[in-house]
Amino acid sequence: MGQMQTENPDSKVIRPQPGMCVKTVSEPDKQKVFINICQSHSVPPPPELSKEELVELLQSDDPSGYRVPMSLGEPHTEVDNSSQGCTAYDVVINQDFFQKCQKDPLFHQFIILVSVEGLENKYSLELSRDWKVLKNRKFLGSVSEQNIRTKSRPVIEELQPEKNTHSALTSVPDFTLLVEPPTGDPEHLIAEIRLPGLPSSRSLVLDVGEDRLVLTARPSLFHLDIFHPFLVDQENSVAQYNRSTQILTVTMPVVSS
Repeated sequence: MGQMQTENPDSKVIRPQPGMCVKTVSEPDKQKVFINICQSHSVPPPPELSKEELVELLQSDDPSGYRVPMSLGEPHTEVDNSSQGCTAYDVVINQDFFQKCQKDPLFHQFIILVSVEGLENKYSLELSRDWKVLKNRKFLGSVSEQNIRTKSRPVIEELQPEKNTHSALTSVPDFTLLVEPPTGDPEHLIAEIRLPGLPSSRSLVLDVGEDRLVLTARPSLFHLDIFHPFLVDQENSVAQYNRSTQILTVTMPVVSS
């Protein structure tokens, strides 16, 4: 995977600029958590949003309809001013949008809120809303590089397999993505991939990412590489190949959409 990410033309490594550091605690164990909200021009900006539209958004029944593109880094252990161990997370947003949020208290609180919710969804956390922005510190720890996707995530109806670059003999299999339950909050994302002529699952190499699925059938039979608009639980995803129907079914628990 390390080699594949390095060579992936749809992603690139960035080194963000420090922005602000937010201190909060995890629930219910009250462990210190620091959120480094960073900025970079490499992260795309969200759609234009006026202050009036933001007020309407926060008062609406479904504020999740407005998405702020961000890169959520892995947790790293740091030491705070009291020489106590703590956990820090790095969140990267568009630099122009970050500057806009710094000029208005409502936008300032909004970007902290979406950063907190993004981390909660990705890492199954519960963080206190009683946060504090550190005045004299823009970052806890050292700024590290992040690998971000440069290709925007499509909506599920527009999913298209990537063009094959592996071999003239390799083909992109037909596939279907299903959400269970079909209404309400999604619990599982199910991929059904048709692999005609495949005698068994022994030749399959499957990689389930948090928002990506890559399948290769060796030698050079099929190759599929798709992004989907969900965050899934990679560890608890399961796959089953039915030799009679020649369909591979991948069931992925949804963490957030």
